[in-house]
Amino acid sequence: MGINIEGGSRTGRAALLVLADGRFPAGGHAHSGGAEAAVKAGRIRDAATLEDFCRGRLHTTGLVSAALAAAAALGFDPLALDAAADARTPSPALRAVGRRLGRQMMRAARTVWPAPELDDLAAALPRGAHQPVVLGLAARAAGLGAGDAAHVVAYETVSGPATATVRLLSLDPFEATTVLARLAPELDDVAARAAAAARRARDEGTHALPAASAPLLEISAEHHAAWPVRLFAS
Repeated sequence: MGINIEGGSRTGRAALLVLADGRFPAGGHAHSGGAEAAVKAGRIRDAATLEDFCRGRLHTTGLVSAALAAAAALGFDPLALDAAADARTPSPALRAVGRRLGRQMMRAARTVWPAPELDDLAAALPRGAHQPVVLGLAARAAGLGAGDAAHVVAYETVSGPATATVRLLSLDPFEATTVLARLAPELDDVAARAAAAARRARDEGTHALPAASAPLLEISAEHHAAWPVRLFAS
């Protein structure tokens, strides 16, 4: 295939569309990315507040997760990255969600793009590795590079809440998609910063990866996990 692990390969770039497609069977459709709790708390009420929420999530959780995925795509030790993900996720509820989504991503990735690296990680962490780490390995197996993996994660960071808000608020889908389009330049910027951090981490270790925090998302996730009735798993 002629893979360039820095930027992906020309023949592998179409795999980016498959990996980023919301219909890829990795379980993301069951999660709102914190939007359900934000809607109930009144922090998301319309397209404008959805954009604010997505922007905040992109520059915190999104940046961190995109860098982890980019580092995995570059061939960084996935167990070290998984530990780094744990350290950057204070909420037990979000850690559990990350591993649950990682298991689902692993199952899909091993079917679509079989690779020894995926098999090794699945054997080492049978209860699931964090989803961005698995996604980065899946991107690598698909012939994609660090920037590609970072873009997928950055997009998922905002597309999940946007899609969920359509259901939660009956928001016009055109308005939700407009929010994503308005955020596109920032998605590119976050993905580039994440990939650059991942390249530094190869020489400096995982401490070079971003550790941006979103305390309100962490607190809301703990509250949401205790709800007796909810539409989304997280």
